[in-house]
Amino acid sequence: MSLKEQIKSDIKDAMRAKEVLKRDTLRNIQALIKQIEVDERREVSDADVEKILLKYAKQREDAIVQFQEAKRDDLVAKDQEELRLVQSYLPEPMDDTELQNIISSIITTLGATSMKDMGKVMGSAKEAVGSRADGGRINIIVKQLLS
Repeated sequence: MSLKEQIKSDIKDAMRAKEVLKRDTLRNIQALIKQIEVDERREVSDADVEKILLKYAKQREDAIVQFQEAKRDDLVAKDQEELRLVQSYLPEPMDDTELQNIISSIITTLGATSMKDMGKVMGSAKEAVGSRADGGRINIIVKQLLS
């Protein structure tokens, strides 16, 4: 079952179980998927859905920070629950040692020696890792290994 179909099925289950937060969150994600399908006139793949989920998760993380600064604990709790739900659809994140090993092998393969090669390494690393590591984490490790 594709990720898109899984989300659609889970919306129905949430409606039956009267889980309002889960239903609304998954509907928001489904709307984002539908928008890409309509705008670009193509079916989305699981990789596209993962990108959408990552973007949605990042938005929730940013919102949580802002709500904490504004002392809105009710909204913090809601967004934390949404974030947990979205993360359940994403693959397990990579640990730092595994990520360092992958980036080290990419650096060796590309023959990168200095910070000038950072763009090439970052592009290859993001492609190799996919949605299992955040771009910020990749950036930090690439800088450590190239300096």
